[in-house]
Amino acid sequence: MSNSTTPASAVFQLERQPSGRLLFTGADGERHDGVVPVRAFPLAAPDEGISLVSTEGHELAWVDQLQALPPDLRALLQEELALRDFVPEIRRLKSVSTFGTPSVWAVETDRGDTSFVLAGEEDIRRLGRTGLLIAGSQGVQYSVRDMTALDRASRRLLERFL
Repeated sequence: MSNSTTPASAVFQLERQPSGRLLFTGADGERHDGVVPVRAFPLAAPDEGISLVSTEGHELAWVDQLQALPPDLRALLQEELALRDFVPEIRRLKSVSTFGTPSVWAVETDRGDTSFVLAGEEDIRRLGRTGLLIAGSQGVQYSVRDMTALDRASRRLLERFL
């Protein structure tokens, strides 16, 4: 594992196998196939605190700052993390079926238009002063980075649930 004085890139290597899985090679030469990067703070600090975890669930390395890695290693980790992280950002609320729950929300996201069921008001979680994380009933998490940046109609619909 790396410490704050040794760059993570000097402690391990990563490469993508033909199978698509990541192969981790530690400083001791020990190899682990199927390593998975996991963000410690995926929403608050997505480029800080990344753990490389073996298929058995053991942490093999810790990366304090993604930006501190060499460009090729950083790109590989960012690519792998993008495959794991699917949190569409809501840009506009188009409609809600009812102001009670459960309700069907039709939204515009950064990944296109979609709809989801909000099972209960407890599925809306605040992130800081203006951010939200909304859990759809099928397990997809939606983010609102800044409620104040939404258009007026979207804010009015959203305020009914907060």
